[in-house]
Amino acid sequence: MAYRPELHVTPEIGILDAPAGALFDGQRWHIFAQFTPTATSGARWAHQVAEQTPFSWEICDDVIAPRDEELKVRAGSVVQTGSEALLYYTSVTPHGDEIHLASIPNLAATTEFVSDEGSAIDSNVQFRGAVVDDNHGFSNFRSPSVRASYRGGDQHTGWLMLAVSGSMDYPELVLLDSTDGVEWHTRGVLDLQGNTGLEGERLVAPRLIRLKDHVDGEVYDVLIITIEREGMDVSGYLVGHLEHTTFQALEPFRRIDAGHDFTRPRITSVPSIVGEAMADQYDSTTLFGFMNGRGRFDEPEKHRTFIFDGWANCLALPRTATLQSRQLYQTPPKGLLEAVELSDRAALWTGVLDVPSGESVQVDLVDSTGKIAASITHRGNSLELDRSMNPVHEGDASAEAVLHEDDTDAITIVVDGPTVEVFADGGQVAMASRVYFEGTCSEFRVQCSERAEIQRIDELRPKFA
Repeated sequence: MAYRPELHVTPEIGILDAPAGALFDGQRWHIFAQFTPTATSGARWAHQVAEQTPFSWEICDDVIAPRDEELKVRAGSVVQTGSEALLYYTSVTPHGDEIHLASIPNLAATTEFVSDEGSAIDSNVQFRGAVVDDNHGFSNFRSPSVRASYRGGDQHTGWLMLAVSGSMDYPELVLLDSTDGVEWHTRGVLDLQGNTGLEGERLVAPRLIRLKDHVDGEVYDVLIITIEREGMDVSGYLVGHLEHTTFQALEPFRRIDAGHDFTRPRITSVPSIVGEAMADQYDSTTLFGFMNGRGRFDEPEKHRTFIFDGWANCLALPRTATLQSRQLYQTPPKGLLEAVELSDRAALWTGVLDVPSGESVQVDLVDSTGKIAASITHRGNSLELDRSMNPVHEGDASAEAVLHEDDTDAITIVVDGPTVEVFADGGQVAMASRVYFEGTCSEFRVQCSERAEIQRIDELRPKFA
């Protein structure tokens, strides 16, 4: 069965648990993912690389695996200074969690040789040990997110870390500072102020970035977080300003993706040099998310891909994210059209629509047997992705999102293996859902209500299939 996506990051074998970090060095995209070779082995970090565009991925040697007393190594983040990459990861031992550092002096060297031994660790990796452990009343540090720190506007003067500490049931978000990325000093607990809509929620997998709003021109801090709620993940963001340990939210929490299966996003780092002006990097960022709405509560060994092909889970397609009127807009990055044409089975459908209030345009995704695997419906002021008619997803609630009626009505649908990703109205709404097809998506079948119009349709399929 053709379950493996062609344009997405997947494990060759085993289980992809979460994205760990992403980096673009100007020529290559590097993805580091938390990964378990078998359903019972300890998690490690896998490494994949793509040239120029992030759609054709090559497997590299793993970069981090459990050592000494470690039971597993969990996700973190990656930054690069010059040619050196710094990998911050969660070290899990019987005594608790710590944040450790590994470095790769020459990241490009990791792409030059791949061992025939599947469990090999890249020889270029240097392990530096613990950099954040129990201190100042905090314990069990984990899930580090590291970004450049700024002083006096846009001058990069060091590093800022946002991490999770405390118990699994009552986690706290803690900020730390460093001038060199090795010696870290605790600022304190992140204090969320304003109408966040997050009172009493359990927050994990934090990410903190800066973006310039393309409408008002102001630079904002954007806090990306995941809520673990009743066995499901809900990932979203707050827009505001960070002052020392206080994050003043200007808008309530918004979901970053309205589909069934997008969680724990990671920000793509770019090389940074202390003292460098970073203002031109506020315009946009690239997100990678995990396509599994159950997060750590999932049972990956029950996935069809694991049962039939020996692997489970993938990352969503990367997204270019911009800020407009204090809302994240997400669109696929450049190169996607060419990647679909060069694939064997992927498909893409784009429609420019006119959908008055009370009307709708429905696009059914038809599999190789002629059955509908999922439907996407644009109603002018809302978007719906329904997969409940699919036997694998029978009974699932529809995914729905609100749209601004004054925006251009448009949908882009990308199908790649058991993944469906939808971008609507210029990136105002994104939806990612796992959808199993019998065979492939053989047809995009369109139905319009009486006063709805389709102004233009473009459908893209492989050139050489």
